Amino acid sequence: MATSRKDIIGYLDEILKPESFDDYGPNGLQVTGREEVRTVVTGVSAGLELFERAAAEDADLVLVHHGLLWEGPPTPLDLVAKRRLQVLFDHDTSLVAYHLPLDGHLEHGNNALLAQALGAVVTGPFAGGIGVTAEFATPLPASDLVGRVRSATDRDPLAVLAGPEQVRTVAIVSGGGQGYLPEAIVGGLDAFVTGEASERNFNEAREASIHFLAAGHYATETLGVQRLGELLAARFGVRHVYIDVPNPI
Repeated sequence: MATSRKDIIGYLDEILKPESFDDYGPNGLQVTGREEVRTVVTGVSAGLELFERAAAEDADLVLVHHGLLWEGPPTPLDLVAKRRLQVLFDHDTSLVAYHLPLDGHLEHGNNALLAQALGAVVTGPFAGGIGVTAEFATPLPASDLVGRVRSATDRDPLAVLAGPEQVRTVAIVSGGGQGYLPEAIVGGLDAFVTGEASERNFNEAREASIHFLAAGHYATETLGVQRLGELLAARFGVRHVYIDVPNPI
């Protein structure tokens, strides 16, 4: 079934409310392709492999979390940019991206879905609305939390287990959210789960007696775009294909 790109973006804007976020780049349409959409491909990050595989699926629209356009002055368009854009323009494929709005949504966002995958219930927003706090109905050993993060992300997390034996509360900020560890400490949470780690996080976690787990930027941000693709398929009857381009970072 076909629908219009305008209707898809309008629906996503209605759900994610990008105007509520001061983001690092534009949310929504980044590259214009054909207006009629039958197949939507979702993926975490805009890149040549994703675009080539989307073209093989005859995608009309590619929906990502990390787009091509970011903050700061315009940078020269080099051969890397040319190759990426060439694939999109040659196949008349639109590129749509939602960054922080997709992290912070309390139902369909990366962090809310990761909390659900861990078996926790979201209790509220965190980190200015881009992360979430969550709670386990039954406290679990720290080793079990590590196992649940591993299962949810298919990645062995870097873990500094310095918190209480039983974990009840957790803050989650996917991707490069390691800078919000101090906020979790001030909030008295038992654990903090993110994607990346900084050297300072080791001593911060140990000295504040909090569990710190970093499971990879990419690996903690695969759930949101998949959910959006599922919502589009259900709402508009379009074909949805999620393409995983594994990234160890």
